This record gives sequence, structure tokens and C-alpha cells, in this order.
Amino acid sequence: MGRIVLEKVKKSFSEVTVIPPLDLEIEDGEFVVFVGPSGCGKSTLLRLIAGLEDVTDGTIRIDGNDATSIPPAKRGLAMVFQSYALYPHMSVRKNIAFPLKMAKMDQAEINRRVENAASVLNLTDYLDRRPGQLSGGQRQRVAIGRAIVREPAAFLFDEPLSNLDAALRVGMRMEISELHKKLDTTMIYVTHDQVEAMTMADKIVVLRAGNIEQVGSPLELYREPRNLFVAGFIGSPKMNLIEGAEAAKHGAHTIGIRPEHIDVVEAAGEGVWSGVVGVSEHLGSDTFFHIHETGLAETITVRADGEVSLKHGDTIHLKPRADVIHRFDAEGLRQS
Repeated sequence: MGRIVLEKVKKSFSEVTVIPPLDLEIEDGEFVVFVGPSGCGKSTLLRLIAGLEDVTDGTIRIDGNDATSIPPAKRGLAMVFQSYALYPHMSVRKNIAFPLKMAKMDQAEINRRVENAASVLNLTDYLDRRPGQLSGGQRQRVAIGRAIVREPAAFLFDEPLSNLDAALRVGMRMEISELHKKLDTTMIYVTHDQVEAMTMADKIVVLRAGNIEQVGSPLELYREPRNLFVAGFIGSPKMNLIEGAEAAKHGAHTIGIRPEHIDVVEAAGEGVWSGVVGVSEHLGSDTFFHIHETGLAETITVRADGEVSLKHGDTIHLKPRADVIHRFDAEGLRQS
């Protein structure tokens, strides 16, 4: 079991409130990602759940039990930090077994759990090595193994991939997602990287200044962002946001159109906007064009097929797809 419920949870440091009262339900077995810009309160919220920070007000329930005042070690949760925090003089086997030895568990049970975790994480061949003999990705797997052996109700990940290079991040992202499927255990994962959030989560919690802006599946947030903040944060490249006369034509203060929902057309008469190609980002299968001089205040980003042949300074004609234009009012809230 691993159902976690936050009821009016608040966190203040002296007179400064960093987490205004919020409510959140995390169901047993869900993979939930807290995402938002630096300083939005996502790590603080995770630490409140873990018990590493005291709650100023409100209640945290784990599997129906009030855990607000329970010490971290007794909450049945396991946390994986950004830093691996491995003991360099110990073997991988001893690093993974360490929390169980501290709990004075029977050696036979320790061996069983360590072997099982090593098998799940493809670390069996490395159990007798020391951390210094491992790659960054392997070290992170050892840190995760140390959490797995505790057989927790939920795993808490605090930006665990931040120290890895781009290629390793992608690989570990897949490994953690596969691990979730194998263990079928609740996981809460903190990241500032919305691509990680979109590719890993069952449910995303978007935070800004300690407030929950929206909760939903990746596709719900992509298709129906509740406000301008979520619209601009979810999606890569970010949504084009346009104000002024062009938005007024659609009965909105601001309209949003994603780069992949703008078609490049041959003739000016077929398009809604015309502009000049600026910087182009060629990624093989896709090309991102940044378009200037459209008559709009904003630069427009367009996602096109990698075969589209345009160069800096070319004139381009654009047609946004009318059925996927997002409309927002003067308060930045989504219009129906």
C-alpha cells in the first residue's frame, strides 16, 4: 500500500510561507511527478511528505494513518537524493545492505533482499565492486537499490538524475519507469525538467510559488492547460503565446498555439502569418524554426518535418490549425 493524502498542508519559515495550504491525493501505485521552476517548492513538498521538514499546519496521511508527526524512519518511505551518498570504502553489496544492517535485520533476509534488488537493477555482476569502479548511472542504481531493499510503501525521488549527462539521463529515465512497472509501488519524483515529467508520469503536479497550478495526466496538461503558466511550461518547445489584435479575433486576451500545430504553406494566400526565418534548430527528424517579422509582437516557433528546406532570411508562410488554438482571458485562465 502507498496512498498518500495531503490535507491543507502548509509550510512556513519564520514569517515566510513557502507552501500555502494545499490538498493533494496520490493513489497507491501511481507515478506522480512534481514539476516546476527552481524555487517553486517541489523539493520542500517532497521533504514534508518524507518527514525531513516539519509541517507548519495541516495533515499528511499515509495509507489512511496520520503521519504528520511520525519520524521519517517510521513512515515506511524510501528517499533517493540527487547525491548518491554512497560509502566509497564499501562494496556495492554492503552499500545496498546498509539500511537493513542498521535495522538489525536477519542476515539471511538481508542477503535475499540485496540479491533481489541487484537482479531488478542489473547490478548482480557489480555487487563486489566499490562505487569508484562504477559509472554515474550505475552509482545511481546502487542508491535506488538501497531504497528498494527497504520494501517501502512509496519511493521519493528528489531530482535523482541531475548529476548525469544527457545520454545517461535518458537511459536512467527509462530504467526508473521500468522499475515502477516491475515493483508496482507508489513513486513521487521531483524534477524541473518537464520532458522528464511528460515521459515518466502517470500524474503531473505543476507547482508555482508553492501553489498547485494543475494536476493531471501528461496529455491532459498538454491538451488542456488550465492557465498561461501551465501552457507555457508544459511542452517542448514551449507554446507560442500571442496577444493583441490576433488574440482578439478569437475572442481572447491571449491565444496559444503549439509549434507542432502550425503548418508551413506554399503561398502567402494560404497562410495566416508570414515572416522571416531566423535561427533554425535541425534535429534530424524535426526542425524548429524561429520566425521573426510576422507583424506580431512575439517570435513564433514552428516545428516542421526535418526534410523542410529553409534557411536564415527566407520568407515563410504559416497557418495555425484552428481546432487546437488555446484561448485565455485577461486573468490568464483557460477559456472554454
